[in-house]
Order: sequence, then C-alpha cells, then structure tokens
Amino acid sequence: MAINKLALIRYKTIDDCLKNRYKKWTLEDLIEKVSETLYELEGITSGVSKRTIQADIQLMRSDKLGYNAPIIVKDKRFYVYEDTSYSITKAPINNADVDKMKEIVGVLKQFNAFNYFDEMSDMIARLENNLYKSTHEGGNYIQLESNNQLKGMEYIPKLYQAILNKSALLIEYKSFKAQQSQNAIYYPYLLKEYRNRWFLIVKAKKGGSLLNLALDRIIEFQELPNETFVVHEGIDFERYYSDLIGVTKNSNDRPHKVILEFDNRNAPYVITKPLHHTQELVAEKEKTTVFRIDVVLNYELEREILGFGECVKVLGPKILAQRIKRRIAGAANLYEKEEKSKGEQQTLAL
Repeated sequence: MAINKLALIRYKTIDDCLKNRYKKWTLEDLIEKVSETLYELEGITSGVSKRTIQADIQLMRSDKLGYNAPIIVKDKRFYVYEDTSYSITKAPINNADVDKMKEIVGVLKQFNAFNYFDEMSDMIARLENNLYKSTHEGGNYIQLESNNQLKGMEYIPKLYQAILNKSALLIEYKSFKAQQSQNAIYYPYLLKEYRNRWFLIVKAKKGGSLLNLALDRIIEFQELPNETFVVHEGIDFERYYSDLIGVTKNSNDRPHKVILEFDNRNAPYVITKPLHHTQELVAEKEKTTVFRIDVVLNYELEREILGFGECVKVLGPKILAQRIKRRIAGAANLYEKEEKSKGEQQTLAL
C-alpha cells in the first residue's frame, strides 16, 4: 500500500500523542494535534476531519501497514496504547519498504564515488548492514559504535526542524549538577554530535553566550510560535567549532599550541587516527614522538589526554600540563587511600 507524505505525518503525530502517557487523548485532542502539526510542517490551514483520524486509527490497528498498533479506548473516550512500550517507529518494515530502501542505498553508493560524498560512507554502511539484517537470518557483518541506552535521540527530528524554521523553544532541562529541572526559552542554532552523544547549541533568551544542552538531559520541549527568534549574528559554526575537541567552548576561548609527547608504542595510533585535524608531527625521538595540535583547552581535551594514561606527557602549554598532573595525582590518591585503608584493617585484625 502506497503511503503519501501527509498520511505519514498524521500516523507519526498520532503515535507521538499515544506515547505520551501523561495526557489523556480524546479523538478531539488527536484531531487538534494533527491539525497543528500539518500546519506547522506543511502550512495546511484546513485542518483534518474526524473521519480521516478515525480511518487512520483503524489503519494503524490493522496489519496493512505492518503496524498492528495496540490502540484501545479507555473509559469509552480516551485513546491509548495498551502496550505502553509500543511505537510505530519500532514496527518492522515490510518487503516493499525494504526493496525501495535497497534502491536508495544503491543510488547513494554510486554518489559515494564522488569526493564530496565521502562523509556518507559510514551512513551507507549502516543502512546496508541494517537492510541485510532485515532480510537475512544471522548476525551483523559490521559492528558500528552505538549506544542503545542513550536518551534524547527521539528529539533530533523535531529539534532539527526547529533550527531550520528558526523557532524559539521552551525547554525543560535538568543538568547533572542541578537538583531540579528548569524551564527557559532558548533559540536553537545547531545540533552537534560528539562520541555518540548529541548536543543542542543554543542561546538563552536571558543570556548572551552560547550554551550546550545535552539531549539526554532534556525533559521535554515545545515550540513557541509567538516568540520572536533571535539569530546569533557573526558566527560561522563550521569555523567556530573547528578549533576544539568535543563541544565545550566559550566565545572568548582561543586555540593553544598543545604539545604532546607519546611513547613510540602508541605513536602509530596517533598518526593513523589524529587527535585533531590540525595535528602535526613535530619530532621523532629514540623512545618518543612529539605531536602538536592547535585546540581550545577544555574538558574533552583533558579526557582525551587522560585516556592515554602513562603513555603521553603534556609538554605545553604549562597550564594544561598542570591540570593533567593534578588530575593524575588525584586519581592516584584514590588508590593510595584504598591501600592505606586495607593496611589499617589488616593491622587491626592482627
């Protein structure tokens, strides 16, 4: 069965509503929400009829689209998913969809022969592997880095649309340091991924600097159509984030010449997988190799360096070397305390 774009929008909107267990959804509520979404995404002002939504629900319940959605009516009024974990986005795709997706992957693979599509290689490999799994029994032939426990990934499509449409957002956010979540108005500018974790780059209505909101710390959000969007002038985000590892940066931060000395056992790893695109080989010694990268000094850089443990030494700048030294000393102190505590317990036992 062919499905047009507007029908897909309606099914997805109904699905989003029924996944929200904190609200009771009447048929009228669903009609209103679908009408709002069609207006926001497609500019349709005529809304949607009661008959259309009823037909959509029946179709979602059936196996015609492969959804078999467990939609029931409670108290003769409220529509809910009987299985609280259900979503049409988790439903298996049908053979027609698989064939169409194979065609698309085939076209993408042809485009990937051109240099300006090089970045698509990883995405194409993921698509091809997932398609193979859907039509063949057996395990993966490509294992790509992923985190199935990561929260907030479902927000990406709507946040992306908010950025494109220049829509202000009311976001409820709870940082790791906060005792309670906070609601504030933000202007979204960019979605950025770092090591399988996604961040929304924003500016708060009450504040002038750019902020990073981790998607897994967003409780919920909604667009504010009546709030004037404030464009962040004077920043090319490609250049803005080109001089750092990770996402943490203030507008006043400037790159430093970071000099790192690796033992020759680990130097080949750094050569074949550079820490940053500015990486240069400075010197090759008998036991060590020295590299330079020009990056902002931030938390992610420190984590990258600490990840090499005793195999790397920071030669400069001095402030970074001191930070790493303090953190290594702090880590060592944890083990020294543990050894001291064990020694005291053994003494008492004697």
